[in-house]
Amino acid sequence: MNTATREQNAEQMFSESQISRLIYDYAYHLDMNHTAELADLFVEDCVVVYGPNFGAEGRAAYAKTLEGVGSYFVATSHHVSNIVIDFVSEDEAKVRTILYAWHRYTRERPDSHVWGQYHDEVVRVDGVWRFKRRELRTTGAKDFHVKETMPIGRRA
Repeated sequence: MNTATREQNAEQMFSESQISRLIYDYAYHLDMNHTAELADLFVEDCVVVYGPNFGAEGRAAYAKTLEGVGSYFVATSHHVSNIVIDFVSEDEAKVRTILYAWHRYTRERPDSHVWGQYHDEVVRVDGVWRFKRRELRTTGAKDFHVKETMPIGRRA
């Protein structure tokens, strides 16, 4: 293996590590109700899709959707795993992540559970990986507040 190939492999492994950290930071900041830090994980012209009629276009609009998170939930716990990263270029990648999320609401209603996947497009801007597009697709949900979800698209 030549030096250029080793350096490319090392750079790709480093990028994979940074992208995984982006995924983990998203879950952490969401669970901790760090709305400003959460919005900062996205580029200005991002697209966020949590359901067919629920999401935002642009970081400012996304930040606006986060304003009520603290008063809507007592607690949440987002678990992410099985991260698969496919590079489109040195500064772009498509990412698929498995999700389990639990939500405890402030009002009287049962806790909810969501099982699914995040499908992301991430980009590196000024050396930092950020979400360009984040889409939630579900395999199942129980007592989830988002009534219309986007199914995973499992082959029949």
